[in-house]
Amino acid sequence: MNKKSILCCALCLLVLFAKAQQITKESFQVINLDYPGLESVKKNYDSGNYEKAAEALLSYYKLRNAKKEPDFSNAEAIVDVKQPLSKANKATADSALLHRFQPHKGYGFFDYGSDINWQNWPVKDNEVRWQLHRVKWWQAMALSYYSIKNEAYAKEWMLQFLDWARKNPLGLSKDNDRFAWRPLEVSDRVQSLVPTFDIFVKSPNFNASFLMAFLNSYHQQANYLPANYANVGNHRLFEAQRVLFAGASFPEFKDAQAWRKSGIEVLNAEIKKQVYPDGMQFELSPVYHAASIDIFLKAYRSAQKAHVANEFPESYKNTVESMIVAFASILFPDYNAPMFGDSWVAEKRVRLRQFSSWLEAFPKNETIRYFATEGKAGKAPNFLSKGLTTAGFYTFRNAWKDPATIMVLKASPPGEFHAQPDNGTFELWKNGRNFMPDAGVYVYSGDAEIMKQREWYRQTRLHNTLTLDNKNMVITKAKLKQWKTSPKLDQLTYTNPSYPELEHQRTVLFVDQQYFIVIDQAIGKATGKIGVHFHLKEDSKAAKNDRQNSVQTNYTDGNNLLIQYLGTDKVNLNAETSKVSYEYRKEMERPAFVFEKNKADGNTQTFITVLYPFEGQKAPAISFKENAGNDFSKGQINLSITVNGKTKNIKSLSN
Repeated sequence: MNKKSILCCALCLLVLFAKAQQITKESFQVINLDYPGLESVKKNYDSGNYEKAAEALLSYYKLRNAKKEPDFSNAEAIVDVKQPLSKANKATADSALLHRFQPHKGYGFFDYGSDINWQNWPVKDNEVRWQLHRVKWWQAMALSYYSIKNEAYAKEWMLQFLDWARKNPLGLSKDNDRFAWRPLEVSDRVQSLVPTFDIFVKSPNFNASFLMAFLNSYHQQANYLPANYANVGNHRLFEAQRVLFAGASFPEFKDAQAWRKSGIEVLNAEIKKQVYPDGMQFELSPVYHAASIDIFLKAYRSAQKAHVANEFPESYKNTVESMIVAFASILFPDYNAPMFGDSWVAEKRVRLRQFSSWLEAFPKNETIRYFATEGKAGKAPNFLSKGLTTAGFYTFRNAWKDPATIMVLKASPPGEFHAQPDNGTFELWKNGRNFMPDAGVYVYSGDAEIMKQREWYRQTRLHNTLTLDNKNMVITKAKLKQWKTSPKLDQLTYTNPSYPELEHQRTVLFVDQQYFIVIDQAIGKATGKIGVHFHLKEDSKAAKNDRQNSVQTNYTDGNNLLIQYLGTDKVNLNAETSKVSYEYRKEMERPAFVFEKNKADGNTQTFITVLYPFEGQKAPAISFKENAGNDFSKGQINLSITVNGKTKNIKSLSN
C-alpha cells in the first residue's frame, strides 16, 4: 500500500474525527469526577465547560504519566524500555504505517489496504482473524515512538484506534462480533492499551478530543468483559486478570472498583477449579500451565498496585507456588517442558525471565531460585523422579543437569481443548538431546483445510503410545496402579480404557537410573492390529534392524538411543510417516517406527521394549528372559535383562 493512498485516507479520517468527537456532557459519564486529582476537571464540568474539562483531564494524564515509565507489567513478554529498540519492533511499526500487519507470528505480513479492511481474512485460519483484533503492532508502534520520538507513529496509532472503533462497533454483525469482540481478544486489547496509552499520551498530537474518545472506547471494552467471560479454561483466567489490570490502571473510571472486584473473585474461584492438588493446571498443556502461573501472579501484582492484594487469600499464593514447583519437575535441562497437548518449544532466555519473575513473588523458595539462576544459587529440588499423580505427568530422572537421563510421560484424566488423545506418550532426554519429542501443535482452528492439518497432528499414532488399527484413542482417563521410586528402580504402571473393549496397560521401569523397559498390554475383547509407536527426532538418522527388531539413532557425537523389542513372539517392525512441529505453522518430517501384532481374539497381547541410551556408534547387545513367577496378567514382574554380558534381575509388582 503506497503512502499517498494512506495519506488521503488519513485526511478523510481526520475530518470524520473532527466531526464525530464533539466533547459533551455524556463524554464524562464513565469518569469518577470525585477521584483525587480531578478537581479541575470536575469544576469545569460542573460549569458546563466540557472542552476545558477534557483539557484538564488530558493535563492530569500527561502529568501522571510524566512521572512513571509505561506499565508493561502485564505484557505477554517482558519489555524493558531501557533497552535499545529491537529491529523486529521497528520493522513491525514501520510496516504498520503502511497498513501491513502481522496478526499471527506463524504467517507473514498482510496488506489491509489504505482504508483498513478489518474484516479481511487472508488465510482461513481463525487465529489470523482473531489475532488481527489484538492489534499487537500498536505496542511496537508505541515502543518505536518511545525510542525515536517520530510523531508519525503517534498520529497513525490515533487514526488506527479510531478507525478500529468506528468500523468494529459491538453488534455490527454476528460474524464480526465473533472475532472483534471475542472476550479473549477484548481482554488482550484492554491489557496492551495500557502501556500504549502511557507512551502516546505524551505526544503533542494527543489531544483532548482523542482522549475522550479513547477513554470511552476503553471503558466499553473493559466493561464488556465481566458479563462475557469464557466459561472455562485459560481464556477465563486471562480475561479476569486483564479486567483486574484495567481497574488498577485506570482507577479514574467509575467502574474501576467493580472491575477489580470481578477479576479477583473469578481468579479466587478458578484457581481452586483449574489447579489440581499436585499443582498442574487442568488443561494438561505445559505451555498453558506456565501461562497460568503468569496470569495468577500478574493479577496479584495488579491487586498490589490497587492496594487490594489482601483480597487474595494466602492459599492463592501457596497454590501458585506449588504450580511453579510442579512445572520445574517436568523440565528438561534446556528449560523446555514436553510438547504435550497444544505446546511448543520455548527459548531458554524466556523461561529464565519467567523464573526470575516468579522468584520476585517467592524470594524464600530455594527451588525457584535454583532455576532462576541456572543452578548458581538456591537448591535443586529434593527429589529426582516425580509423579504428579492427579494430572498424570510422571518424570523419571537421574539428574537435574546434563548428562541427565529423563523421561516425562503423560497418563492423564480427560483434558480440555488443548489436550490430545495421547495417554501414554512421552519424551526422552539424554545428555542435551530430546530424542523423542512429542508431535506438538501445527495449527489451532479454521476452515476445513486448517482443521484437517490440526487433526493430523492430534492423531494417537503420532504419539509414543499404543493404538488399535491406527485409530485415535477414544477415551483418555488413565488410572494409576503403581508409582514408586528408588535409586535402583523407578516404576510406573497405569491403565487407560483407550478403545471400546480394549484397555491399554503400560508399565515403565527405569532401571538403575540408566535405561527404560516399557511393558505394554492390550487387554480386552477387541480385535485388530495393535501398534506401539516410537517417534524420533528429525535429525536422528534412525535405522531399523529387522533381524534384531530394533531401531537405533546415528548421531556422530556418539550420544545415541537404541529401541529394541525384547519379546520372543513374532512382531512386525515398520517405518511410518511422522512429523514434528516446534512452532506454529512450521513442521519437519521425522523418522518413526511401530511394532505391530494382530490381536485375533480376547487374549492379551504384550509388547516388551527397551529404550537404552548409549555412547558411541555400536549399540549394546541386549537379551531378555522371563523368570519363573513372572506373570504380567497378575501384576508379577520377574525379569532378567542382559546388557553386553552383564545380567540384571528385576522383580516388582505392577498392581
